[in-house]
Formats: sequence, C-alpha cells, structure tokens
Amino acid sequence: MLPVIVLAGIGGIAALILGIAARIFYVEEDPRIKDVTNLLPGANCGGCGFAGCSACAEAIVAGEAQPNACVVGGTEVANAVAYYLGMEAIETNPQVANPGCRGGNRATKKYDYIGFDDCRAAMLYYHGPTQCERGCIGLGTCVKSCRFGAIEMGTEGLPVFNPERCVGCGECVRACPKGIIGLISSTTKILHWNQYTECLAPCQQKCPAQIDIRKYVQYIKEGRFKDALLTIKEHNPLPSVCGRVCPEPCALACRRQISDEPVAINYLKRFVADQEYLSGTRYEVPIAADTGKQVAVIGGGPSGLSAAYYLRRLGHAVTIFEKMPKLGGMLRYGIPEYRLPKKILDWEIQGILEMGVQAKTGVEFGESLKLELLKTEGFDAVYVAVGAWDDQRLTIEGHDAEGVISGIKYLERFHTDEEVDKGEYIIVIGGGNTAIDAARTAQRMGAKEVSIVYRRSRNEMPANPAEIIAAEEEGINLRYLYGPQRVVIENGRVAGLEVIKMELGEPDPSGRRRPVPVEGSEQILKCDVIIEAVGQKPNMEFMKNDSHLKSIPLTRWNTIEASEDTLQTDIPYVFTGGDCFTGPALAIDAIAAGRFAARSIHYYLSEGKIPPIEERARDFIPESLLSELQGIKSKTRVHEPVVPLEERLGNFKEVEGTIAEEDALYESSRCLNCGIYCYNKDIVEDENSLPVLQSEGDALAS
Repeated sequence: MLPVIVLAGIGGIAALILGIAARIFYVEEDPRIKDVTNLLPGANCGGCGFAGCSACAEAIVAGEAQPNACVVGGTEVANAVAYYLGMEAIETNPQVANPGCRGGNRATKKYDYIGFDDCRAAMLYYHGPTQCERGCIGLGTCVKSCRFGAIEMGTEGLPVFNPERCVGCGECVRACPKGIIGLISSTTKILHWNQYTECLAPCQQKCPAQIDIRKYVQYIKEGRFKDALLTIKEHNPLPSVCGRVCPEPCALACRRQISDEPVAINYLKRFVADQEYLSGTRYEVPIAADTGKQVAVIGGGPSGLSAAYYLRRLGHAVTIFEKMPKLGGMLRYGIPEYRLPKKILDWEIQGILEMGVQAKTGVEFGESLKLELLKTEGFDAVYVAVGAWDDQRLTIEGHDAEGVISGIKYLERFHTDEEVDKGEYIIVIGGGNTAIDAARTAQRMGAKEVSIVYRRSRNEMPANPAEIIAAEEEGINLRYLYGPQRVVIENGRVAGLEVIKMELGEPDPSGRRRPVPVEGSEQILKCDVIIEAVGQKPNMEFMKNDSHLKSIPLTRWNTIEASEDTLQTDIPYVFTGGDCFTGPALAIDAIAAGRFAARSIHYYLSEGKIPPIEERARDFIPESLLSELQGIKSKTRVHEPVVPLEERLGNFKEVEGTIAEEDALYESSRCLNCGIYCYNKDIVEDENSLPVLQSEGDALAS
C-alpha cells in the first residue's frame, strides 16, 4: 500500500510542477497561423524553403515570407493568403524545372556499370559513366524525387518534364548530383547569361544574343512555330528584322558545316517571325507585375528597343526618348528598304509599344532633355543607348567639296525630307555594309555607273559576303586594292577621284594585311558624287551639354566608360550599352546589350546591387569545338527565294523572300541538335563494346 501512496504523491507533485510551468511558459499561438496553414495545399514539399506548410504559414504571418511563398499553390493560393491577411495580392512568376543536358543516349559513355540505381551513387564512381561532365547520368533519381509526377525518363535517356504538373518545388534540383536541372521562369530566362558550366550548342555560344537556336529549330522541326518564335523572343525582340539583316555569326559556328553547309538559321528565324506578322495577331509574352519603378531609355535604336522590351517584361515602366522623328535608329535610317521593309520594322516596334512602353520622339538628350530633369520626373534609372551616327571622314585634299557626302547621311536622306544627292557616275569609298548599301541604293536611283573603291582585297572586305555577291550581280563595279588620294574638283564640284594602286603587306593590329601604295600607279576615276563610307562613330556632344553627364568619363575611342560586367557608369543609376559603349557593331550585338543592360538595371532597382555572373561565357567552350563528325550524311541547304535581277533594279522592292513551310521543315531537319560533345547522328554507332564495370579494379583497368 505504501508504494502506491508514494507513487500517487510523486504524480501529484509532478502535475503541480507541470501546471505551474505551463502558466509560466505559456505561449499563445497566433490563430492566423492555423488559418493560413489551412489555405496552403499541404504538400509539405519544402519548395518554399521552410520545413513544411506550418513553418511556411508561421513565416508568412510573422512577415518573414511573402503571401506567395508557396510555390505549389501558385497565384490562387497567394491571393487567398494575401486577402485573408489584408495584404495586397501578389502576382506570382511560375517556375518550372528544366534540364540543362541534351546528351542522353547520344552522349559518349566511359563504361556501363551494373548495380547502380541512383544518380548520386553513380556520381561517386568516377563522376558517372558519361564522358561529359555536364551530362545526365540517366538513372532517374530526379523522377523518384518528384512528388507530383511531373518527371519521367524519356526514350532518349533524359528526364522529360511536364510543365502542367511541375510546381517548381525544386526537389529534383536538389536531387541531381550534376546540377543540370534548374528552375526557370519567364524572368529567369531574361536575366540568365551563358556560363562555361552549361551545355551550350556552338551556335548559341556564338550568337551575341545567346538565343537557344537548337531549341527553336527543334520546335520548327516539330511544326510548333509559335513555340519557336516565343523561344527566340526570350532573347531577341526583333526576330523579323534580324532574320533579314543579321550576318549570322551563329552559322559560322554551326557544326553541320564540318560535313557540308551550315544550317540556314536566319531563314528559319525569319520564317517563324513572318508567320506571326502575316497572321496579324501577336503571340502574347509574359509581363511581370508592375514594380513601381520607372526607367528612361535614351535612344530608340536596336539596343534601346531591346532594353525597353525586357525592362517592361520585368515589370518596370519604360519611356524611350528618341531625337529622330521615328523609332528604329540605324535599322530605319541606315538600312535600305530593299533589305529591310519599314513595314516589318514598324510591326516589331509597335509590338514593343503595345506592351506598355512609352515613346517620345524628336527629343534630343543633352539639349531639351537633361539628366537632372529625368530624376525630377521620377525616373529611377537611365539607359543611354545612342547609336554611331557620325561618319569617319577622309582628310584627303578636296574632301569637303560639293558632291562629297557621308554614307550614313546619304542613306538617311531616303527617310527624311532632305534632298538626295543624285549623280550619273558615283563612287563609294569603303568596304563595309554601309558602303554596299549606299552603292546598291545609288544603282536603284538610276546612276549610269556605280563603283566601290576599297583599298584591300575582297578577302579582307568586312561587308556581309552575301551582300557583296548581290552588289556584283546588280552591276556594281568593285575596284579592289585602290586607295583614294584626292578629290578632283571642277567649277567647285566633284569631277573625279584620284586613286593609287595598293598591294597588301604585313597584317595590322586588326589582323588584316596592311595596304601599301604602289609608287607611280596613280589614276583618276570619273565621278560626280563621292559617298564616303569608311567607318562610323558615336556623337558624344550631348555629354558635354549636360552638367551631370560630364562627370562620366569617355574612353580614348570616344565611347562612354562603364563596367563591362554591369554596363553601370560612375553615376550608379546611369547605364549604357550598344554603339556608344562598344563603338559600331552589329544590330544583334546592340540587341544583346539591351537585354544585358535590362538585367543590370532590374537587379539595381529590385535589390540595390548587381550580382556577378559566375563563369560568364565570353568565348567558346573549348571541348565543344569538334574537328570532325562521325555518322553524318550530307544534306543540301535550302536557299531563299530571290527577286530576279531584271525586276529589282530601278525600285526598292525587297530582294530576298521568306522560305516556304515545306523548306523550313526540311531545313530544320538538317540541325544536329548539338550539345557540348553530342549531336544527332544519321548512322547509329555500335556501343556494345563499352566495358561493363563491376568493381573498382575493373574501373581502373579501363
């Protein structure tokens, strides 16, 4: 009996102590936590970064997380939570998982190992069986990690993601030992920049805009033209324009040319872009929720238009200020109609404006518009993207005579009210695209003879080779290895150009052989108009007229000095890019600069600092450069329809046409769908000779 009494006493004392402790340490739980938890889907996936839905709810109530913290619930749950807490609804930017490997069964294998069923375990065994460090191991650990059935292993040996079921929880990302899976959204696609650690096809590495060419060409092959165009617009808002005027640096890296000819990438880009144009209906692109921030873009050329497009897609309010009457920059005023019809340019510009981008034309920065005024009007950042509108001019005798005009001014006059200089015998000095454009334009204006004088040989000519061929076809007289000496003047006007024969010597710093005059070889070429197209440069006078802008230094090339990693100037809220930063470059370079600037400006406005790009790819990934291809059958490249010669002279009708759907489907089939090492082969090689490894000794022996 005594033990029972003792135990009862101990129990009573313990109960008394617990009761007192409960009163002392009692913490009242916020009832909102339970209510918010009930609003969450209860997946407990951890995608929010908290240990389950209860922890996520607690963080939301405490203000440590936003109402949209739950990645599974999406916009509907976020709005419900925000409404319950009396907060403003937050629009979510959905993320989905995306594999960064393209090899799969195509990837070269080091060995087959019998016994592993988990990628993480296989990774510990000589970094897995594939030759490529960026390659998928293929055992499906990501599939097992997904709680929502959004992943399956495809027949090609790669995980296939279902975006309809993917909630962006990130479990597969954490499960992959090679880090080839990432969470992407419309925002991350804009902000992402190529890195050496990625699986990138050579064409994408070479494209200044970093368009996923392989992906959109594959979409065309599958007949998914809308998806192809939306893929292009992730990195280039002017696909119809670039499909006409871009010299295709990507094609120079196309692996297909190792066996026959590169894929006609530009023709395919133009095909899907013109599909949208001809339909008259724009494909909708996602635009993030408004951030409340305002950005001024100075210059309505390709770089300014690109920056405005991506800044708007990132949720910022954007206003473009342009000194010319219309937007487009050199695309409008420097490229002739026969190469780029202005109705095409207008269509793509209008699409940018319809997203909510404002534009004010006829406004010159540094004159009526100054930096201080922009700050006063509430702009949080400024992007300066003025083009290279000034020509480099020759300083030979008579260079300022009547009848001598710069190439840019000559082409610009076809789009303004200024009178165009006509002549019967026209000489164009220079070897770039502007020289070719000016010569072909003069020919269309009815000149009896048009000649291009270039001091080097055709091999050194920087103009697009296709444009040179077109000029020759149209009867332009190309005079190679001639250097201008002086302008011959009669009655105050141009009457001829004295030239001297040149020969090529040693290479200069640009890598081209330096032209050397041949003594005693002077001659006079008859002409009544001379068009100088020997180079362009940005006009920086507006910098001098603004007391604040004057504090930003210029480089020795008369370009704005800024960080190459961020495009940020010495004034933190002022960024720059395009020709006024790099000097004259391609339109696609300017477009790329616009997106890169949008990335920096977005981070500056949203986070106050711009994160560096780790392992930023600035050149080719060395192992992706293959010297030979195995198992590839030759397939002829398609050619665009061209207006016959007799129908194009005397008018500005567009010369090159868009390929037909049948040709687009065929040409897309020529793409090898490249990764770093791997590519599609027409002949399947026998891989049965691979060693089957079952022990470390076998592995070392191999």
